[in-house]
Amino acid sequence: MLHVRSIWNGAISFGLVSIPIKLVNATESHSISFRQIHTEDGGRIRYRKFCELEDREVTQGEIGKGYEDADGTIIPITEEDLSSLPLPTAKTIEIVAFVPGDRIDPLQMDAAYYLQASGAPAAKPYTLLREALKRSNKVAIAKFALRGRERLGMLRVVGEAIAMHGLLWPDEVRAPEGVAPDTNVTVRDQELDLADALMDTLGEVDLEDLRDEYREAVEEVIAAKAAGETPRQAPEPATGGKVLDLMAALENSVRAARESRGEEADDHAEVKPLPPRKTARAAPKQTGGKKSTSTAKKTAAKKTAAAKKSTAKSGQSGQGTKKTAAKSTAKKTTAKKSTSRKRTA
Repeated sequence: MLHVRSIWNGAISFGLVSIPIKLVNATESHSISFRQIHTEDGGRIRYRKFCELEDREVTQGEIGKGYEDADGTIIPITEEDLSSLPLPTAKTIEIVAFVPGDRIDPLQMDAAYYLQASGAPAAKPYTLLREALKRSNKVAIAKFALRGRERLGMLRVVGEAIAMHGLLWPDEVRAPEGVAPDTNVTVRDQELDLADALMDTLGEVDLEDLRDEYREAVEEVIAAKAAGETPRQAPEPATGGKVLDLMAALENSVRAARESRGEEADDHAEVKPLPPRKTARAAPKQTGGKKSTSTAKKTAAKKTAAAKKSTAKSGQSGQGTKKTAAKSTAKKTTAKKSTSRKRTA
């Protein structure tokens, strides 16, 4: 049995079945609270409540509720006014429907409570509702009034107890307008494959293993200062440049995730192509084949041009050689004729 003070007493209305229950908080906050102080001397800063008409401080017992009208008029509202509201949910959690759990948008989830059976008469109907919820694989939608307003609730089974999650009214959930990027962005299959590889590498986690490291660090600072010691300083953050290449950032993330799990990190993150998805995507460009063909064509063209140049040079060289040989022959012939004439004379 929970030894927690109940915040509401009433009953669950399940058709004509009434189940007396107590409402207790299912969660608790472990955050560290701070006080406001005067920085010069450490004195506490306190707020005093004054009546603006009498200009005097009033006690908590003198403070009530009031609604401010549009013209500034204050209309007093007493607890008796609220407790006598003509609503069936004033002291009753009225179940209005049963729906599959996935019909509830997590954005509507609010505070969580346990519904504790109140006394022996509640044991049988409480168990009946719990087992009916188990067998149906559904959750119960209910209406109840708490802290001056009517609310929606979702009842579900947690262990051997019935829990209730407060739900926001549908019109209290804002539409996500203007939140998503307003520019057209194309995500390549290679990038999605790397993102999937990163998700697979990170894997699952047992929520019980997660802890509030910020709270632990604050507690460490408080303990050090209370002992007159200097708190341990945080390490300097890495001053790396911006990673503009998304693929490189994903590859580095996969590599880091593997190293953190004690796996061997390759020079290049291994990405296994995923099977085709149901959603049609644009086929990735076959850049490899095109580049090879283009390179081959360019290489062939270069070789052809080089061959032509070589041939032209060879031709020019040959012609030059012939001309030189012709000139040499002509000179020799002229010399012979000159010698012959001299001898004849």
